[in-house]
Amino acid sequence: MLRLCGLIAVFLVAALASFDASADRRVALVIGNSEYREIPALKNPDKDAEDVSKTFRLAGFEVFVAKDLTKLQFEEQFRNYLAAADGADLSVVYYSGHGFQIGGENFLIPVDASLKNAADIEVQAVKLDDVLQQLRAKSKIQVIILDACRNNPFPRKDYWLRDQLITAGNTGLAQVKSSLNTLIAFATEPGAVAYDGAGDLSPFSSAFSRRALAPNQEIRSVMAAVRRDVVEATDGKQVPWENSSLIDEVVLMRRANRPSLPPVLEKVVPSGVGPVALDLPEPVDVDGGSITVSIERPPALGRLLLDGKAVAVGEPIEGRDLPRLKMDVPKGVGAPEEVDMLAYATHDNWGGQSQGIMVFRVKNGQGAEGEQIVASLETEQKQQVLERGIHITGAAEAIENRQISVPVGVGPVPLKLDFPTNDPAVSLKLASYPATGTLSLPDRALSPESSLMADEVDQLRYEPQIGAAAPVEVGFEIRADSSSSKPATMKLSPSVDPCDQAAGEPLDLQGVVPGLLPNEIGTEAVKACEAAVKAYPDVARFRYELGRALLAAGKVEEAEKAVEDAAKKGHVRAVFELGYMYFTGTGVAVDRSQANALYRAASDKGDPYGMTAWGRILFTGNGVERDTGKGLDLMLKAAAMGHTYAMNALAAIFTEGATA
Repeated sequence: MLRLCGLIAVFLVAALASFDASADRRVALVIGNSEYREIPALKNPDKDAEDVSKTFRLAGFEVFVAKDLTKLQFEEQFRNYLAAADGADLSVVYYSGHGFQIGGENFLIPVDASLKNAADIEVQAVKLDDVLQQLRAKSKIQVIILDACRNNPFPRKDYWLRDQLITAGNTGLAQVKSSLNTLIAFATEPGAVAYDGAGDLSPFSSAFSRRALAPNQEIRSVMAAVRRDVVEATDGKQVPWENSSLIDEVVLMRRANRPSLPPVLEKVVPSGVGPVALDLPEPVDVDGGSITVSIERPPALGRLLLDGKAVAVGEPIEGRDLPRLKMDVPKGVGAPEEVDMLAYATHDNWGGQSQGIMVFRVKNGQGAEGEQIVASLETEQKQQVLERGIHITGAAEAIENRQISVPVGVGPVPLKLDFPTNDPAVSLKLASYPATGTLSLPDRALSPESSLMADEVDQLRYEPQIGAAAPVEVGFEIRADSSSSKPATMKLSPSVDPCDQAAGEPLDLQGVVPGLLPNEIGTEAVKACEAAVKAYPDVARFRYELGRALLAAGKVEEAEKAVEDAAKKGHVRAVFELGYMYFTGTGVAVDRSQANALYRAASDKGDPYGMTAWGRILFTGNGVERDTGKGLDLMLKAAAMGHTYAMNALAAIFTEGATA
């Protein structure tokens, strides 16, 4: 039997482990609801969602994008998003569509909502507070951006909200009380109306997409710039507004990387033979911007030329022109040999800078020995061109037509491409980014405009998007300079682990499948989940699913141990399951106080099973101080998440006056 101190440790780990699971993760859900069925359609949200999702991808977010969602589709998409956001540093929800307030509560409206009856609002709409509460339980920082402050389009104005009949507001959304480290942004001030605008995008979405890509700008500065743009675009009729309790800085478009350069290079340069190509590699901005180069220290023994023209100190030249730079050393210099140096600086669009150095050994190019040096250099240059061509071809072959299966829900998975070259002149630019999921390196997420160097390719990782099953393509342009390149495309196929297929849990907010009921778990599940735990010891979900499989196989003591291990590693449904074991005496002695504490812990982390169990206990006052309002609210939230037990309990309360 577990001791009380052990349970306290479980609570602490369950509450905190999600923040330690993965460092520096940023996840965004972008929704555009345009094609409403019962009310007038909106012109812009579909295009707003497309434009804003591209913005977040360029900023290195994992992006979930969804359009024209029904209530059930919203619940499914949001569950998948929450599973991906578990342990994220920053979670963002961007919503464009209909939304309005009732009695100070804000509701987002799915496309199938009719709201014809007074009781429809709890069933057909999405409560913004529920969205925010779920995000708080998953991520360190939450940002919600709403381009949804439009007139209430429904003829009905009175709705049942909990146990009160309330009249809906005619315009806008209500101010939201945010918790610590949360920012909630509205397209316009509370109670006011936002406009679709005359263009393809709403004034707010257009301004946000443009301003959010400003590098290294804190989000409150970004939103201030958005506000200025929208006020100007609407002649002051629409004033964006936000409520912030952020204590950490939030930068959407981070530009910490500098242009990538090789280490110090060496070159033999003969004198008196005319301009000699330096074969400097083209600098690469791994974030996808353009690069300029300036000469900081020119060589003392000769002059630098670009296309026959001298290059002055500090004169900017394009990065793509650097491979064409030549050096001309006059006759008589370099006898028998002297050392010289070139220092140059590369600059990106966002203030990043790197220093490059080339050391010269200047030799006399006259006479038989000089001719031999020149011939040797020509041979070396031809060999270098040949080798780089071979490198590019081999690199393309290592990627082209590769098909790699990548498991879902285990974090970023190394692709192990076994890249055949580390040539510092070879780089890969993303030509097509996967439609879903995230490409990354250990030190940064990649965006659709990113590049990576040859020595980084073997560290390339991919994390499939939860809920996505279709294969995705990734295209690269492999190049050694601006004049030679080869395309290559590979296919990545998301795959679900056999343990998830055999023992996944319904409505598991850290799960990746729709899940099975206990009586649907087969005999093969234990073996599959034991293999998953061995392969992914840090993924708590597999330990919990192993516990489910063991319980279905009648191995109660082993099941209790697996569930406890999963709870300690931060799996929230496992915390609820431990509570249920204490409540029923499954594998442990019955202890209702322990069960209640575990139910409450799972409820606080947003688990619908936990909210239902703890809500019923609060509603009835079974072993705790009774709080019918909070208990009812928890069960309503669990029902909104699709938990049928909560629906049954609420039906009994509302139709029969039962005490749940």
